[in-house]
Amino acid sequence: MSWKDASDARSKKILAVVGPTGVGKTALGIELAERFGGEIVNFDSVQVYRYLDIGTAKPTPEERARVPHHLIDILEPDEPFNAAAFVERADCVIAEIVARGKVPILVGGTGLYLRALLHGLFPVEVPEELRRTLRERLKREGLSVLYQELRRRDPEAARRIHPHDRVRVLRALEVCLATGKTFSEMVRTHAFRERRYKALKIGLHLPRDELYRRLNERVDRMLEAGLLEEVKALLERGFSPELKPLQSIGYRHMIAYLKGEVSLEEAVRLMKRDTRRYAKRQLTWFRADPEVKWFLPTEREGIFAEVERFLLEV
Repeated sequence: MSWKDASDARSKKILAVVGPTGVGKTALGIELAERFGGEIVNFDSVQVYRYLDIGTAKPTPEERARVPHHLIDILEPDEPFNAAAFVERADCVIAEIVARGKVPILVGGTGLYLRALLHGLFPVEVPEELRRTLRERLKREGLSVLYQELRRRDPEAARRIHPHDRVRVLRALEVCLATGKTFSEMVRTHAFRERRYKALKIGLHLPRDELYRRLNERVDRMLEAGLLEEVKALLERGFSPELKPLQSIGYRHMIAYLKGEVSLEEAVRLMKRDTRRYAKRQLTWFRADPEVKWFLPTEREGIFAEVERFLLEV
């Protein structure tokens, strides 16, 4: 029996392509979709937004024309989005893909979104008084002070959360203070819950020097492609530079330059540095998952064989 005849065995299965930014997840996802009859479901938290194209390295129109892509360009930059909203939308999209007899292929780098999809979100009752206190502290003391507190209380979570990610820093502190347990401990315990989907996770990795070289070159290509002009256009549309998607890598750096806070050369240097740091955090997150099967991007035949075995399993 070939994988093409195993529709019943595939009905509850999804593939997930994970790994650091710039490693080649988009290209592999498209190849898998073409080879195994799949459709792509994005799980990058910024590619969901319209107009943020160059800085998020969205699949090109040509790439999107090769196979169907979902959960890209679904929101305005000022619309809120989080893991719970992602799960709700992804569940609907996956059900539709499966109903068409296709394989859902999750591609992205926002590990929290994938974990929420596979295991659900763990509910923690946070007293309103605690939530209000933390937000007052945020206004009074600033995010960096709260992030340093998170580093003391839960170093593991702090390594995985960017110091500028206000939502996740506050959430991790809320969990710590409301439960007396670390956010990381709660996540690990939650991971043993029954799976919502049966997933094969394919991880792509590269030697660090090669990955960092690629990332530096990719920043240069983004600038050549018009990243600065893209950011100007977003601001001209009236979107606040304080919006969460505009605080992501590349966008906040170009905004700092446009505000006159740094030179263009310094903005580019910081963008390259922060891109490398982000890739390192992504690797830390996905490396902690023992279920990820790791491959070099060039090991296509090994990846294809692994996927075929998974799709044939009953």
